[in-house]
Amino acid sequence: MTTPALLPLSGRRLPPLHPGASAFPHHRATLRLSEKFILLLILSAFITLCFGAFFFLPDSSKHKRFDLGLEDVLIPHVDTSKGGKNLGGFLIHGQGHDEHRHREEEERLRNKIRADHEKALEEAKEKLKKSRDEIQAEIQTEKNKVVQELKKKDSKPLPPVPLPNLIGVNSGEPADPDIREKRNKIKEMMKHAWDNYRQYGWGHNELKPIARKGHSTNIFGNSQMGATIVDALDTLYIMGLHDEFREGQEWIDKNLDFSVNSEVSVFEVNIRFIGGLLAAYYLSGQEVFKIKAVQLAGKLLPAFNTPTGIPWAMVNLKSGVGRNWGWASAGSSILAEFGTLHMEFVHLSYLTGDPVYYNKVMHIRKLLQKMDRPNGLYPNYLNPRTGRWGQHHTSVGGLGDSFYEYLLKAWLMSDKMDTEARKMYDDAIEAIEKHLIRKSNGGLTFIGEWKNGHLERKMGHLTCFAGGMFALGADGSRDDKAGHYLQLGAEIAHTCHESYDRTTLKLGPEAFKFDGGVEAVAVRQNEKYYILRPEVIETYWYMWRFTHDPKYRQWGWEAAQAIDKYCRVSGGFSGVKDVYSSSPTYDDVQQSFFLAETLKYLYLLFSNDDLLPLDNWVFNTEAHPLPVLHLANTTLSGNPAYR
Repeated sequence: MTTPALLPLSGRRLPPLHPGASAFPHHRATLRLSEKFILLLILSAFITLCFGAFFFLPDSSKHKRFDLGLEDVLIPHVDTSKGGKNLGGFLIHGQGHDEHRHREEEERLRNKIRADHEKALEEAKEKLKKSRDEIQAEIQTEKNKVVQELKKKDSKPLPPVPLPNLIGVNSGEPADPDIREKRNKIKEMMKHAWDNYRQYGWGHNELKPIARKGHSTNIFGNSQMGATIVDALDTLYIMGLHDEFREGQEWIDKNLDFSVNSEVSVFEVNIRFIGGLLAAYYLSGQEVFKIKAVQLAGKLLPAFNTPTGIPWAMVNLKSGVGRNWGWASAGSSILAEFGTLHMEFVHLSYLTGDPVYYNKVMHIRKLLQKMDRPNGLYPNYLNPRTGRWGQHHTSVGGLGDSFYEYLLKAWLMSDKMDTEARKMYDDAIEAIEKHLIRKSNGGLTFIGEWKNGHLERKMGHLTCFAGGMFALGADGSRDDKAGHYLQLGAEIAHTCHESYDRTTLKLGPEAFKFDGGVEAVAVRQNEKYYILRPEVIETYWYMWRFTHDPKYRQWGWEAAQAIDKYCRVSGGFSGVKDVYSSSPTYDDVQQSFFLAETLKYLYLLFSNDDLLPLDNWVFNTEAHPLPVLHLANTTLSGNPAYR
């Protein structure tokens, strides 16, 4: 799919037009802090001077007197014989004495204003004597005071709730020395990615490993929110990199601030930040992560203020104003964005005792259930004003993908009690299998895209996650079709492995076709890039967990070696622009999801099954593990607040 350079990474991720150009940070011309500060001082002094000058003007009956809060006392006229003076039916009481008192009061005020004015000028002179660094240090001190006050204001204690039974947080060491060596190699790759981000991009959202500086995209707005830190926390924790984990925790505690004037993607912030913070909380038990997740969730809620309750794609964290992407069909919201909130929002209600989050996502579900679906398929676009579908484009890749994933995972996360979600998943998968899944002439099973009644025989890297989804959903499928869906998952895994194997670098392209003699190969130049994506490795891991077929570990190791050989640079890891070239150019972006997903799935692939077992944990679409909630039903009765 061709997407303009500044588009969001929608669905699990939407591809940019070309690698390395997914988006650019917003710049604006700004004055240096010291210049701003001096201008403000001079302006304030000038205003004080002008204000004071009014009080030195000659007093005259022709001039209107300023109200100094010392008005003459007016009382209705009753008797003119008491030393007062009759003026139009009112008595001005004791006027001679009062005028004297007024003059004294005015003189006192003039003196005070003069003193304040002189003091302000003296302070301005003192500031001008200081160096730029000293002024900036003072500004930073004042900013820190404000931040600390906001922290105190926002850090309301949350109600105690029973934590789910957390199993398999620190384990998984393989007995086989060869597998252990491979797992250690993945850990070393993670440390290389983290250490370079720590050195060159700390606090920025992502890293440019060749330029060795911070990087950001429009999905994070114009703020430095440390996306890589939040996204990487749980990976660091399960790998036993606890010093690095504590570094990240300290940064989050002191610097992660959501009261910024920044427009962000609701979907991306939910899966990366709220998902990452919740996972870090459950793994480590550190309250700061839960508190930050709840603070951020409150900032996202205004996005749901639409006529239908379908949220906007973007929201300003400070003003709460929302809007949709300009390129989306007829001002529509996107299925994979508003449909990928359920897991995180259910956990937010569980942890806070506040049903608002749960109610928001259940409202979306109820609305979707009422709508007609062409051929049983969910179109990718829905207008939040009218509640009508946009263009009839259905995809299990970008724009659609994680909606289906979250239907299945809502059921799993509820300890298989949310049967409504399971039915919606089963119905959707049946329609997808009927209309989108085909076999190529060469025998490769692929998932195409439905566009206005026509099947496009092209599959994206993003769609490759579906192999793992089919395997994960096999148990519990209707009509005893568990074996069928496990086999379907294996076929998708094979097709996606072929898309890797048929390139020069043994890394998969962004999208690949099945037209004529071309199979599992990218045709367009702008589809030949690899940006450190995780979906193929994700499917290898799920297939390994359910089958223990050694080929999945072998395929995963091939991918890990290729990433280490062709994407590793001295400053971290970078995507490449052409997987069919023997000397590819880099896109110079170390994506946050590389640390959150790609390296985590590789590490789990070479770990024993007792590390984050799937009976106890469900992974969100950014690979952040959230525990199964063993509840009586989907109304979250495990939380005392719901009883």
